[in-house]
Amino acid sequence: MGSNLDQLREALGEVSDLQEAFRVLAWDQETFLPAGGFEGRGVVLSTLGRRAHDLFVSDRVTRLLEATEGEVSSLDPGSDEASLVRVTRRDQERDRRIPSELVGEMATASSAAAPVWREARAKSDFAMFAPHLARNVELSLRRAEAIGYESRPFDALLYTEPGMTTSQLEVIFAGLKESIVPLVKKIAGKADAVDAGCLHGDFPEAPQLGFVNTVIERLGFSFEQGRMDISAHPFMIGMNPGDVRLTNRVSRGLVTMAIFGGIHESGHGIYGQGISPALARTPLWDGASNGVHESQSRLYENLIGRSRPFWKHWFGELRALFPEQLAKVDAEDFYRAVNRVEPSLIRVEADEVTYNLHILLRFEIENDLLEGRLKVEDVPEAWNAKMVEYLGVKPPNDAEGALQDIHWSFAGELAGFPAYSLGNLMSAQLLAAIRNDLPELDGQVEAGEFGPLLGWLHERVHQHGRKFTPAELLLRVTGQELDASYWVAYAERKFGDIYGLN
Repeated sequence: MGSNLDQLREALGEVSDLQEAFRVLAWDQETFLPAGGFEGRGVVLSTLGRRAHDLFVSDRVTRLLEATEGEVSSLDPGSDEASLVRVTRRDQERDRRIPSELVGEMATASSAAAPVWREARAKSDFAMFAPHLARNVELSLRRAEAIGYESRPFDALLYTEPGMTTSQLEVIFAGLKESIVPLVKKIAGKADAVDAGCLHGDFPEAPQLGFVNTVIERLGFSFEQGRMDISAHPFMIGMNPGDVRLTNRVSRGLVTMAIFGGIHESGHGIYGQGISPALARTPLWDGASNGVHESQSRLYENLIGRSRPFWKHWFGELRALFPEQLAKVDAEDFYRAVNRVEPSLIRVEADEVTYNLHILLRFEIENDLLEGRLKVEDVPEAWNAKMVEYLGVKPPNDAEGALQDIHWSFAGELAGFPAYSLGNLMSAQLLAAIRNDLPELDGQVEAGEFGPLLGWLHERVHQHGRKFTPAELLLRVTGQELDASYWVAYAERKFGDIYGLN
């Protein structure tokens, strides 16, 4: 029998194996599972979820944690061993409060909700999906009650953002709104300065997807350790260090959907592939938080993928695939087109400036649902009213309104959207640190040399997995706590240049 630490690793490895099986089946459910298989898949996922939960919160793991804490007490807190014990203890103390039955119910409810969401969105019928959202609210509240909170149930569900609170988010969003709304108004006065017509046309899907795969492989995503498939809503799911899977979606009429969807998910995938293999089969093999994960996807999608140097490099290859469709534009035209600011209905197609307003809307609705100020049946009306208030547009139907995101079919997880805005803010703060260390970054990107950026991110962010909280990681990497002013300055500088506001 090995040391207590070895035994703890073995026990956690068994939990990880069950979780990996769960993730493989969840991925299959979103990609290839036939329509008749959802009910049975829900039963299997429920069983796996309960088994993994029960093993993780078992007395065996608890005893091993207690025994191991003494073994690692003299180690550097940032070591793999000390981090493993600390993070596992934090996770286990939370999960021990959640009944196994609730874990199974959430898995079953999620499997049942996913196909209904797809059908409801296709039919633009919120009423069809409403019972599943109501079930999600119920399960989320039960989960929050089990975890415990002082006054805001959202706080309990923010466990994926260690250290963040609902009140802190409200302050962050208030500040962003104060900065974004005036910028949007200034840009609206010069809306004709950018023409995005070249993005629309007839772009056959196969060349689009081939181009995207070429781009993300050059960025650093390994197809030896991952794959790309098609799903209704793009996502990334990591199985183990050698198996990180992405999905994307493609539109024949809009060339940017697959490009930026693919680059976004590749940012997640590159993060997953960059986590130290030494952390595999432990709770440390994941991103520091959902927000940190989003910082990587948003950095690649927007700060790199929508930059002028990026399109100076890639536009020639894209135009070679679509010579007729892109005959009248050059790299500068395309760069400006992909950065057009225009209030829109769909979050995943929103520009960088207005995107955070889409997240604010969802954050407020989720909070209102959890705190009893909003009924599920009134969500479409509340959604549309906030769209008009924040963005000046009203969804013509539910599919382009409250049914556009798959997230509300994930039962018990009604607090995921703020991570996107936190990721935006972190990405700009990280980019400032990157530029300090890589002053030739723009030239490297224009030359198609993405290795230095990849190496910087692997060394400073990716390899650490969950060893550090988001606040600890930002402080280590940038020397500062989260500071929204980096993103505000980035947006004002970039779009001030594009729209001639500076």
